[in-house]
Amino acid sequence: MIKVVKIGGNVVDNPEALARFVKAFAAMEGPKILVHGGGKEATRLSGALGIETKMIEGRRVTDRQTLDVVTEVYAGLINKRIVAMLQAEGCNAIGLSGADANMIKATRRNPEPIDYGFVGDIDPKEVNTEVLKALLESGLTPVFCAITHDGKGTLLNCNADSVASAVARGASRIGETELIYCFEQPGVMLDIDNPDSLVATLTPKGFAELKEQGVVSKGMIPKLTNSFAAIAGGISSVIIQHADAIGTEKGTKLLPDD
Repeated sequence: MIKVVKIGGNVVDNPEALARFVKAFAAMEGPKILVHGGGKEATRLSGALGIETKMIEGRRVTDRQTLDVVTEVYAGLINKRIVAMLQAEGCNAIGLSGADANMIKATRRNPEPIDYGFVGDIDPKEVNTEVLKALLESGLTPVFCAITHDGKGTLLNCNADSVASAVARGASRIGETELIYCFEQPGVMLDIDNPDSLVATLTPKGFAELKEQGVVSKGMIPKLTNSFAAIAGGISSVIIQHADAIGTEKGTKLLPDD
């Protein structure tokens, strides 16, 4: 079983939480792939440089200046920090953007009805499974950031949840694959302030209802949208859980509609 794990939210931004997660991830047996976010760090650097951060439904609007910032933060600082931490735990990781080895090619999003700038949408068929398989078979653990490319020399910023979904669907062409989203919450919550309101299982129909009610919003929308796309694309299972629960069944398990 190939495990594709996405880590994001406040965990990447919290040294202690990130250290706990990295240790647990490194201890996971079998082939594994890590995809990370880092939006808070990018927002902080953008503010320091006087660049306004614009978000629409959890997705970052990326002009040329913002593209430079997110590339520096995602593909540079955060990616190499996580790789170094994994090496310290005995996990032989290799940091990658979608441009490296032509791993993930994306298409710049249509500016209509909303112009997101240099933001890419990924066709899972564009994940380079041949190279991915070679990396896994060589014992390496790929660590992907959310920067991809269009194949024409332009880098594109992609939502890290979308990258994880696409990579998992690509990995499923190699073997049975599980997709795990880890962040700072126990899973999908009906009330963010009530730990007992965890949704144990969720279907696309249930997701649509929660979204309409406003229970699910902002960054959780792309996470769930991509999760259900992964299920439809052949992923064995998807679970959304707290980063400290990695390696357990705790969290929200996503299921197809009956």
